[in-house]
Amino acid sequence: MNLSTIKQNGKMVISVKEPRVDAHNSAELKDRILKILEGGERNLVVDLEEVEFIDSSGLGALLSGYKNANLRSSGFALSGLRPRVRSMFELTRLHRVFDIYPKLQEATSS
Repeated sequence: MNLSTIKQNGKMVISVKEPRVDAHNSAELKDRILKILEGGERNLVVDLEEVEFIDSSGLGALLSGYKNANLRSSGFALSGLRPRVRSMFELTRLHRVFDIYPKLQEATSS
């Protein structure tokens, strides 16, 4: 999975550079989030601006990251959800769980 990380305004941003997050690649996202949290980062933002499709495996990887962040009293937010991806969060009601920002800049300045 093509992921990039950058520190922005004191938050670690993980940018997903893939059009799909599914059973094929979601384990890599889950592992990267966990490694970053184990490395001591306390505020994560996962930028999904380039993601056009996400399935239950992708949602599960993000939910795992959210739970691991909460166990470490860390912040965990999402940004840049496209309409089709956002609809998956709404169908599963996960939009009520995550802090979701329309743009990365809003997520890193909150």
